[in-house]
Amino acid sequence: MHRLTRDEARRIAVRAQLLDADRPADVVEVAEQLGAVKIDPTATIAPSEQTICWSRIGWSYEPGQLTKAVEDDRQLFEYDGNFRPVSLLPAMWPLMRARKVREVTRQYLDANADFRADILRRLTADGPLQASDIPDTSVVQAKDEGGWYGSNQVPRMLDLMMYLGEVAVTGRVGRQRVWDLAERVYQGHGAELDLEAAEEYLAHRRLQALGIARQKSSWSGVGMAGEAAEVEGSDWKFRVDPEAVASLQDDPGGRAAILNPYDRMLFDRPRLVEIFDFEFVLEQFKPKAQRVYGYFAHPILVGDRFIGLLDAALDKKKETLVIGAVHELLPFDDDEREMVHAEIRDLGEWLGVPVRGLE
Repeated sequence: MHRLTRDEARRIAVRAQLLDADRPADVVEVAEQLGAVKIDPTATIAPSEQTICWSRIGWSYEPGQLTKAVEDDRQLFEYDGNFRPVSLLPAMWPLMRARKVREVTRQYLDANADFRADILRRLTADGPLQASDIPDTSVVQAKDEGGWYGSNQVPRMLDLMMYLGEVAVTGRVGRQRVWDLAERVYQGHGAELDLEAAEEYLAHRRLQALGIARQKSSWSGVGMAGEAAEVEGSDWKFRVDPEAVASLQDDPGGRAAILNPYDRMLFDRPRLVEIFDFEFVLEQFKPKAQRVYGYFAHPILVGDRFIGLLDAALDKKKETLVIGAVHELLPFDDDEREMVHAEIRDLGEWLGVPVRGLE
């Protein structure tokens, strides 16, 4: 049993997410450690997959590096809204094909079996293809409760087939995905694991990415990976990466980091409260009058504490990064203010625009 102070738990979490002073070299290193880089089109500043990489790598990161790693070098692949390292494929692909779906989804797939087969035949003969290249031959439409799909069933069916390991994204044209058969995209990346070994391996990788997580939490999916740990002042049962504990004394120090709201560091909200005493609420879907910090405020991490939120937006017409507010959750001291302002100026430089409104 490891007995950790809160400071130690936070340092383990920060370092596991590559947010300490020791920056990674490239996007592949980022994806290998994090396990997933979230893709999302919301871009008040820049799309999440770009800011997630920039917040780790810093000034030397260029957006084209991610595209190259995915489409040219094939070191990353896209699945379920994330870019992931191909080292996960031997574990993920067998689990995709063995995955069970809800009964309502099974009924939709069964009713549209010919439509599903049409897509496979077309990709076999003509792939890779965009969704717009594939005709909708569905006979049953699914309810679009979330408002993410239109009446065309092709994107929905492709997403389900990707989820089940039948098709895969092989690249993008702009933000439009290009599809092909999964066997063409996924094969050649190592021998597949059996289902039990695959589950164990992925749990280990998830814990490696988090450093420390609540035992058997649905938020983290680490199961019983790693070793047991207690954290000072918490009654949670934790699992911790033993390598992260062993390297606690090898501490490169902290830095300022501006995190996209969809950053993996922020995904496990209960852990943020328990370890960091930080309650993050994304206000994107709140009415404007109810927002406190802004539509898409980016949390600000300094060292191992969340001390503020950045409300900013890229004005593309004026080619300026406009700062609405830098909210101080904890009063900044002079050093913290300078670190935060320097990081915001670096953000503007990375975007290639001047910063307006930073006092």
